[in-house]
Amino acid sequence: MSVATKFIRKDPSEVAPWAETCGQIRPLIEERDGVAAEVHHVEINHAKLHFHAKTDEIYYVIEGSGTMTLDDEEIEVHQGVVVYVPRGVKHKAVGQLKVLLVCIPPGVLGDIHELE
Repeated sequence: MSVATKFIRKDPSEVAPWAETCGQIRPLIEERDGVAAEVHHVEINHAKLHFHAKTDEIYYVIEGSGTMTLDDEEIEVHQGVVVYVPRGVKHKAVGQLKVLLVCIPPGVLGDIHELE
């Protein structure tokens, strides 16, 4: 992995979204940027159950409310809540949510294992 040699600035409104397992994703800081973590803006609308074998995720709920399933447990989430999801944990979010997703290490988009 190369290391970014200067700062990166991205405005979610300037990044075209595309559909993936959780909903509409806007990659803001990506693996190809040569950084230690990825950052994505995700609009979740009833995500599919999935896990990551090599990637930990940190969800910060920007807007909305709903629930998250983490293995066999269900938790409530709403604006301002932060959830850490270690690699290997089966998870999905249900509801209308906008989240900032931090993925460590980079490469999460190649590490999605859907279960439904």
